[in-house]
Amino acid sequence: MKYAERMGRLGTETAFEVLAKAKKLEAEGKKIVHLEIGQPDFPTPPHIVEAAAKALRDGHTGYTAAPGIPEIREAVAEHIAARLGQPVHPDEVVVTPGAKPIMFYMFLAFVEPGDEVIYPNPGFPIYESMLDFIGAKRVPLPLTAKNGFRVDLDVLERLVTDKTRLLILNTPGNPTGGIVPPEDLPRIAQIVTKRKDLVVLSDEIYSRILFGGRHASLAAQPGMRERTVILDGFSKTYAMTGWRLGYGVMPKECATRFSQLMVNSNSCTANFVQRAGVAALRGPQDAVGAMVAEFHRRRDLICDGLNAIPGFSVKRPDGAFYVFPDTSKTGLKSTDLAHRLLYDAGVACLSGTCFGGHGEGYLRFSFANSVENIEDGLARIRKALAATPAR
Repeated sequence: MKYAERMGRLGTETAFEVLAKAKKLEAEGKKIVHLEIGQPDFPTPPHIVEAAAKALRDGHTGYTAAPGIPEIREAVAEHIAARLGQPVHPDEVVVTPGAKPIMFYMFLAFVEPGDEVIYPNPGFPIYESMLDFIGAKRVPLPLTAKNGFRVDLDVLERLVTDKTRLLILNTPGNPTGGIVPPEDLPRIAQIVTKRKDLVVLSDEIYSRILFGGRHASLAAQPGMRERTVILDGFSKTYAMTGWRLGYGVMPKECATRFSQLMVNSNSCTANFVQRAGVAALRGPQDAVGAMVAEFHRRRDLICDGLNAIPGFSVKRPDGAFYVFPDTSKTGLKSTDLAHRLLYDAGVACLSGTCFGGHGEGYLRFSFANSVENIEDGLARIRKALAATPAR
């Protein structure tokens, strides 16, 4: 078969590739510590599971309206209204099977081939993949450890041109755990609103996984609601990665357009899964608090452990469940070091270059794993690097 040229421009999410390699090693009898995949190791809270089971028993197994059932759109609107401190109407909500469709719809709806898109680098790899697929011009926004992986506002302002169509922000960020602090948002809004047709994708999927402080959204800034799409979902906050439930919050006209894209791609999100989402948002939140507290404990453990390893240096991230240590002093390229740790130490992690060119000299470790496994992984890394130190 002959494939369309654009298929050659699609990238991937390397975490799943490394996971496959790690699973292959496990099948051969080798013990692997999984610090590569961004997936909470907690069960979905029982009241959410029961809501889905009840929905199935009650026969909620058919199609729904493309943007979602009224109950979940209302629950999401209430949730985001509390975050923004301003009203959100259910008609501004589109529910999707996972949050990635919101990214794709954003690019399809707003970006023409050749348009410039500013995105974080290092950043979530699907940004680059989708931008290449639609033929956009990638404009990476470098994030560096020296300022805690926050956006350099002067650099951002220089990158915006008359051809810039879209700005992507991710806070807290993957892979760095850095945030866009509230005090930076007015300047970002000012930069954006200077351009008539510049819109923003605000990826807030980790918004409730913070280790101090409160999440702030660019959409709450004056003049930004009408040009911002908020991306969020249930995978990280409620340990629902396999349920595939996400959503976007956006201007009503934009929601109508995204609903058209839903009809043409997915028809709708699974009925019973949407009802589980209602239970997640409107039910008890104690499981979320307990999970974040445990992530906080693990963050400190893995940061202290990595900083004790020669050649590694990492600052505590402000959110999400990743650490992004500088490993340049090991003398190894990121891909070579990640390979060594997988095959010599039995520790699965990701090269910083999986997240863009500015990730060279870094690794990403997920601390969405138990304290025991994190301690085991750290011991394995120390032992492997001590046995064959880098030159």
